[in-house]
Parts: sequence; C-alpha cells; structure tokens
Amino acid sequence: MIIARILGTVVATQKDERLSGKKLLIVRPINVDGTDTTGYVVAVDTVGAGFHERVLVVAGSSARLAQGMKDAPVDAAIVGVIDSVEVNGD
Repeated sequence: MIIARILGTVVATQKDERLSGKKLLIVRPINVDGTDTTGYVVAVDTVGAGFHERVLVVAGSSARLAQGMKDAPVDAAIVGVIDSVEVNGD
C-alpha cells in the first residue's frame, strides 16, 4: 500500500465503459511524516475521498481487487482514507 495525498481530479469523457461512473483522482505519494515524494498517480476512488485528504492506495493486481473494480482496467485504487499515522521509534 502507498500513503498519498489527493491533489486533483481527471475528467475523461471518452474512456473504457468499465470506468463509467468512477471518479479518477490525481494523488501524490507522501512520506510517513507527510512530506511529498516525487511523481503523481491517477487512481480510481472507491471510498469517496476528498481533496487534500491522505489516503491509502493499492496498485497493480491489488487495485482490481478493490470494491467494484473486478475486471476493470485499473492500476491504482484508493481503498482508504487515513485518519492518523503513528510511527514508533526503535
């Protein structure tokens, strides 16, 4: 799983019919402390996440196991909204 922050949306009027009705969001992976990493990912929202929320993203074959994604052409899916992150030191 990847921790990410939602930065925007993607609107595609022409797309695979299996993506109809699915919200496509632009997310940026972040470090555990909340700082940005590099790159962006377009992920299908399966949980109703909102702008700037921290989310859990699954990628690859795991994305097709998310709710409503069976047999859909997705490589990344948002599967959770993060309430808090706690890192315990050694």
